[in-house]
Amino acid sequence: MIKSRYIFLSIAACFIVSLSSCSGEIPSANIQSTSSTATVTETTTHSGHGSKAKININSAILSELDKFEAKLGVSALSNKIQASRPYASPKDLVAKKVVTEQQFDQIKDMVTVEEVLLSGEAKDVDYMTKLGLMKGHLLVAKELVEQNQPKQAEPHIGHPVEEIYVDVEEQLNERKVKEFKTNLVSLTNLVKSNPTDAKIKTNLTTSMANVHGAIAALAAEQRSKPEFVLQVINGLLDSANAEYDAAVANGKISAPIEYQDSRGFVIYSHELYKTISSAMAQSDPEAHKAIDTTLTELLKVWPAAIPPAQAVKTPNDVTKLVKTIEENTQKILEKANTKTQS
Repeated sequence: MIKSRYIFLSIAACFIVSLSSCSGEIPSANIQSTSSTATVTETTTHSGHGSKAKININSAILSELDKFEAKLGVSALSNKIQASRPYASPKDLVAKKVVTEQQFDQIKDMVTVEEVLLSGEAKDVDYMTKLGLMKGHLLVAKELVEQNQPKQAEPHIGHPVEEIYVDVEEQLNERKVKEFKTNLVSLTNLVKSNPTDAKIKTNLTTSMANVHGAIAALAAEQRSKPEFVLQVINGLLDSANAEYDAAVANGKISAPIEYQDSRGFVIYSHELYKTISSAMAQSDPEAHKAIDTTLTELLKVWPAAIPPAQAVKTPNDVTKLVKTIEENTQKILEKANTKTQS
């Protein structure tokens, strides 16, 4: 079972790169290369519209490394990659016997040891995506607590502070958001030490409100802009897709935690889309219909917080649905970019 998750995405950078050109050049106003240790864990390549960021094997957290595990079908590969750090080059994965030459050939286009810094809108998308991952965890934790399943809720309460907070802490400070790590740690300790304590529900509500408050540090105008929100949704769905892939084996849900992670991310993505649904319906009814219908179809994959024995859809089916949303998002972003340039 994969021990932990959440992700640090620079997917916003990819969208911005895609919109700027098809030559692979990264806009210096938004992304800066750096040789020093950076918060960002990915760099970018560009072979066409909608290309993905590479994964930095020196700094990516486990949920991002899970994508290699899902791609190769190798159990506990994420932990093995992490344990063999640092890497001077991607090929060190083979030299250190983390993967075989044949396995490396399958993932080499996903791997980097370079880092980038984000700024501008890309940084804001990254910030809200991380907080959205926190929100997704806490949403599914709340469901499980309400169903008297505190033990199942425990990892989803713990991961926001254990996996994500460190990646967003610098930005929280920059945006003058009041520290809420203490509350998350307290809640995590409480559910571990006394899972039946009635305070868990209250503290969980407080933690969710703290995350919402951190999101509110972004300008309301930006948070209501479809182009911005769609980039966040795509980041969340990218994580959900990887987690669902890791959750399913031979048509069955073999990893409940990953199933629940992906459920939380999809639920929050749907909530976010509701905030821009009216604007989307007016500005681009065709794309709106495609995205809204696909999100509704995605929700059916996770019928409940407690996973069914049999998977509702295959990981490939989920990937196709996520890709549909990404493709329609790309159309919206390209249209917005065209308007800006004209």
